[in-house]
Amino acid sequence: MQGINPITLSLPQAFRGEGCHWGRGFSPNLQKVGFFVKGTMASRLIVVTGGARSGKSIFAQSLAQAKEGRTVFIATAEAGDDEMRARIEKHRRGRPSPWHTIEEPCRLFEVVRTCEGIFDVVLIDCMALWISNLLLRDWDETGILRDVSTLVATCKALAAQVIIVSNEAGMGIVPDNRLSRSFRDILGKTNQEIASAADEVFFLVAGIPLQIKGKP
Repeated sequence: MQGINPITLSLPQAFRGEGCHWGRGFSPNLQKVGFFVKGTMASRLIVVTGGARSGKSIFAQSLAQAKEGRTVFIATAEAGDDEMRARIEKHRRGRPSPWHTIEEPCRLFEVVRTCEGIFDVVLIDCMALWISNLLLRDWDETGILRDVSTLVATCKALAAQVIIVSNEAGMGIVPDNRLSRSFRDILGKTNQEIASAADEVFFLVAGIPLQIKGKP
């Protein structure tokens, strides 16, 4: 777990802009946004997965927008280069203005835990980038999968609707290097665990959602 600074800020501190990066259109004034709210939704976990450019994020956002209550978008992407910075900015502009955004590349379950009693809908996008971030910080498979289990338990215990976006990376050729193979294998195991715990699972193909678990 080298190279990762544990989150020491509470969510109220994050709302003041200390330690988290915020997208456009989000007020840091807790009084104006009505910070403390009572959770009105029953706990529910929804997983959205699919290949690259399959429409996962758009569909996940449509699910979140269809639900009532306060929504937080937890983004795991890091702006490592100009291309990624442009992608992140495009995603920020595409989110509904009332949503709050937390950008956290590593300590995902800790951020989710702080959402209890504050948000009714929690949208996490995505697992693939989160796992990539951990691998590039020299986390091993055991440590990553341990955090996956903790994240799943945290999401299931949260009094909110949680939507997790992930990628299906195991349907192509076998990667030609060890790091990529490790990423593929860990992501596959992660997808199995979150899908097993989920109430609903959607698989996106060419922008079309196929519900493969739960009531249609």
